[in-house]
Amino acid sequence: MDLATLIGLIGAISVIVGAIVVGGSAGTFFNVPSLLIVVGGTVTSTLIKFPVAQFVTAFKTAGRAFSYKSDDPRQLIATTVELAQVARKEGLLALESYEVDNPFLQKGIQLVADGHEPDFVKKVLTQEIDLQIERHEQGENVFRALGDVAPAMGMIGTLIGLVQMLSNMDDPKQIGPAMAIALLTTLYGAVMANAIFLPIADKLGNRNEEERVNRTLILEGLVSIQEGLNPRVIEELLKTYLPGNMRDSLETEAA
Repeated sequence: MDLATLIGLIGAISVIVGAIVVGGSAGTFFNVPSLLIVVGGTVTSTLIKFPVAQFVTAFKTAGRAFSYKSDDPRQLIATTVELAQVARKEGLLALESYEVDNPFLQKGIQLVADGHEPDFVKKVLTQEIDLQIERHEQGENVFRALGDVAPAMGMIGTLIGLVQMLSNMDDPKQIGPAMAIALLTTLYGAVMANAIFLPIADKLGNRNEEERVNRTLILEGLVSIQEGLNPRVIEELLKTYLPGNMRDSLETEAA
């Protein structure tokens, strides 16, 4: 569970709701027609942009913003160096019995152990990286589209409310409440976009970048093993994928 996402989402909504409740007029901020315009309009307008399957899958992908945990790149480097040591002492075929938790690394190990050429291994794994990232980006794009459409729908709802208000100006006492209701749609759209949809889209983008870096690191390591590089050289090569403050903490026993 990613606590930052959970705390941020709950915190943002709690602050907004708390401000409304403290104001002492919570009921004023609830209006069914306004919700229908913003929620219904946002969903249906976004559906125009994407296939239904992609739209539905995006909400499954959104789970990565809350529960996805990327592998520690330092551990990936340590594992790769260990693989290099095994391959150097016993040959590439010895890697066939080596099992790891990372499915992408496991697939790469199998390709290397099967004796495929480095160019072929690189081509297969690069294609898998690209396709996987592309699939995840589709979910990110859906949430970004929702975040773009929600404020616009809020503004449309406000304009509808203003037209209805101005067409009935006989009773001045009704102008204030009518104006408040008209503005609610703008509020709903802004909250949905900036407290839910866009933050989730950004978090999915961060997850994709983390996964891309880790998988590229794995690919670089496996190709280096096939090329017969010294494990210590491989370690130094893969350290370039780490920020400076993480490199010193990396400890391996490369020969």
